[in-house]
Order: sequence, then structure tokens, then C-alpha cells
Amino acid sequence: MAVTKTHPIKTTLNKAISYICNPDKTDGMLLVSSFGCSAESADIEFSWTRRHAIDKGTNLGRHLIQAFEPGETTPKQAHEIGMKLAQEVLGGKYEFVLTTHIDKGHIHNHIIFNSVSFVDYRKYHSNKRSYHFIRRTSDRLCKEHGLSVIVPGPDKGKSYIEHSTAKAGTSYKAKLKAAIDRLIPQVSNFEELLKRLEAEGYEIKRGKYISCRAADQERFIRFKTLGVDYTEGAVTDRIDGAPRPSKQPKAADQKISLLIDIQNNLKAQESAGFAHWAKINNLKQAAKTLNFLTEHGISQYGQLQEKFDEVMTSQDRLLSSMKAKEQRIAEIGLLIKHTSTYREYKPVYDRYRKSADKEKFLRGQESKIILFESAAKALKQMGIQKLPDTATLKQEMAVLTEEKKQEYSQYQQIRIQAREMETMKKNVDSLLSVPKQNEKEKNQEHG
Repeated sequence: MAVTKTHPIKTTLNKAISYICNPDKTDGMLLVSSFGCSAESADIEFSWTRRHAIDKGTNLGRHLIQAFEPGETTPKQAHEIGMKLAQEVLGGKYEFVLTTHIDKGHIHNHIIFNSVSFVDYRKYHSNKRSYHFIRRTSDRLCKEHGLSVIVPGPDKGKSYIEHSTAKAGTSYKAKLKAAIDRLIPQVSNFEELLKRLEAEGYEIKRGKYISCRAADQERFIRFKTLGVDYTEGAVTDRIDGAPRPSKQPKAADQKISLLIDIQNNLKAQESAGFAHWAKINNLKQAAKTLNFLTEHGISQYGQLQEKFDEVMTSQDRLLSSMKAKEQRIAEIGLLIKHTSTYREYKPVYDRYRKSADKEKFLRGQESKIILFESAAKALKQMGIQKLPDTATLKQEMAVLTEEKKQEYSQYQQIRIQAREMETMKKNVDSLLSVPKQNEKEKNQEHG
């Protein structure tokens, strides 16, 4: 299980980077990596990018922490997972420094990345959606490496801190929900519920949304953030005797679902009611499957296989093309950044080399010299011998970005088709296997 959290860096970026690069914490800096910048000059390079920003915001960078369960991974594997996480989350558009700390009881990664992209010079937007993407990506990478993850369930949408504290029974939200659940059978209306909560020590804040705060709690909690069962309307209905919204039957889903393998389904074996429901469900899904085949003119299994292969090939082709364009866009972004830096500070560096008193010259121009040397080193590592024309690079990037946008629109449509075709094929395979299974059972009876 990897726990992730992120927070902004508003001041002292250099101190934050120095802290995460501490040799005592990173095995003599063996567990330090960077992208788009050098770890030694990252704060200066971040600043150069922000200087060119369209909207730089108020943050100098963001600090992402990924902590692993004690004893579950090695420093090398954790660092590898951290690098993949940073690459996927940031998409090759933001400079970052990644370090893995091994000085505590648990291995954890620190990723400090720029608040502005060096590709389009737009600021990074941190919100619930971006955080959930970080968390989902971290969970997937942990699964791929054989590490445990937090399984989504009723607590879906909680932060990792809330999840762990709720598991221990100490979450403020968990306590408030428990109090509401306990009081609902005892009150006659919503107003009485609020008074009972006040009597138990909760401070109530009224306004557009009703909020509560425990005596030792810093922030108020809105009822509506507790879940669908705890909105003001839902609580009022529950007081009047209505069931929880989460327990109410959902509208019939028109999508075709997979057939349930009743014979090998543990729940079906343990529950006669579920087995009966599964049989009815399978009949409905089988009918939907046959209707789909008829509507699409598929009368033979070979046609279904051909259609399935065609859709999957189209999906893979689009995905591969988009990834290639993303990689090239990131390469162009880096090339533009380093080329622009090189050209901007080359005159300063030339004067520095010709100066009689280099130490005195450095006192006023040190950051520019560092940026030039970092850019020159990066261009050399990229194999650039002649500086490219940045206008041409920007034009290529614009074309690739537009092509990728169009491909993504196609990919979204083909992905829906691919999922649908995959379900169709699995259902048909299941239906075709039923006669064979029955025939096998008959042979066993005659034998």
C-alpha cells in the first residue's frame, strides 16, 4: 500500500529541494533523479520557466509524497515506481526532482515539481480530480509491482489520511456520520437533529450549506461532503422513514454486462437467492447480446472475431500513436527550453569566460551562468550539435498537439466500442460453452 499526499510550495523552494536531496536520507544521493532540470540547479531552472509563464499563480512548485508500507518494497523498486508515477502524472511537461528516503521506518518518495509547464508555460491545476488521478496511478503502479493497495469501497473518494483514520475509528467525518446515524431514529425533524448534535458538543454553522465542527476540530464539515446518505435532504427523508439513497434500487442499466459464471461463483453457491437472480440476469444479458449481434449483422462467430480484432487493433494503433506524439511533444518542450536558455545567457557566459576577475563577475551573474551551463550540458546529452530554430520546433509542437487532440477524440469513441465488443465476445464464448458443459455432464451420467 502506497499513501500519497501533495501540498504547494509557496516559499523557500531551494530549501525544500535541498531537504529531499539530503545525502543521509538518499543513500549518498544514489536515490536522486530529475527530469527537465538538474537536481543541483532545479530551483533556478524552475524560476526561469515561471518567468516565461502565461499564468504562474502563487506557488513556486508542488511537493508530492508517496509512502510505502514498511518492509513491502526495496529502495530501488520504490524509486522506480516514483519515477513512473511522476512521468505519468506530469506527462513530460514539468521539471521535477525525485528522491527516495530510506532513513525512516518506511521507504517514501519525494517529488518536487514546477508549478508551471515548460511546454506550454501554463500553471499546474491542483484539485480533487488531479489528486484522484495521482492516487489511482499510484495504486495501479503498486499493483503492477506486486504491492498492496487500498481497495475502493464505501469510502471511495476519501483522502488516504481519512481512510486510515476512519479504519482506526478516529476520523472526524466517521464520528459525525456515526452520530447522525445514531440520532436519526431518536429525532422528529432535521432541526431537532442539529440541536442534539449541539448538545453533544458539535458547533453548527448555518448558511447555504449546514456544517458541523467537533470541539477539537479545526475545520467545519459540510453535511453534503459526508456522502449521498448525509445531505440535508437525505437526512430529512431518513428521519421521515425513507431508506438511505445509497440503498435504493438503481435505474435499470441499458448496457450489456458480462454473463455470470454461476457454477464457479462462490456467492451463487452460498446464496440460493443470488443464484436465482444471476440466472435471470444471464437471460437478460444473453437476449441483449443476441440483439446486438442481429443489429450489427453478425451471424457467424468468425465475423464476431474479425470485428473484435478490428476494433482492438484500431484502439492499440491510436493509443500507440498518441503516446509517440506525447513523447515527441515532451522532447520538443525540453529542446525549446534548453535552446532558449542557451541563447539567452550565451553572451553573459562569453563575458564571464573573458573576465579577468571571474569571482567578482560571478557575484552578480551566478544564476545566469548556472542556467547556461545546465542548458549546455542538457543539449550535449541530447546529442544536439547545432542549435535548432525554436520557431520551427513550436510549429511542429502545435501540429502534433492538434493531431493528438483529434486522435484522443477518436480513441474515446473506439474505447467504448472495444469494451462493448469485448463483453459481446465473452458472452458469446460463455453461451457457446454451455452446450458443451451439458453434454459433458450427460456423458458422465451415462458412464
